[in-house]
Amino acid sequence: DRHVNYGSGSGLQDRVAFVQNDPSQYDASIRLADLQVSDTGTYQCRVKKNTVAVHEVIVTVQEKPATPQCWIEGDLTEGSSVLLRCYSR
Repeated sequence: DRHVNYGSGSGLQDRVAFVQNDPSQYDASIRLADLQVSDTGTYQCRVKKNTVAVHEVIVTVQEKPATPQCWIEGDLTEGSSVLLRCYSR
């Protein structure tokens, strides 16, 4: 039908568009801009001509980790032991 159904309350309206101007020309690919963790979900392509064909794709958006904080604990002299610590939220 040459349109995207965004689902209720998804926040996708301003971030989804067809890659080609006219999806009826056999390419109904979409581009999702500014990915967010909340975009994780099942996306469905539904093509209608004489019959209906449906394909689903599961998309998992992972959050970028924070920059780790790293430090050394212990005596930095030859023969001693040190503990290398690293932590990230």
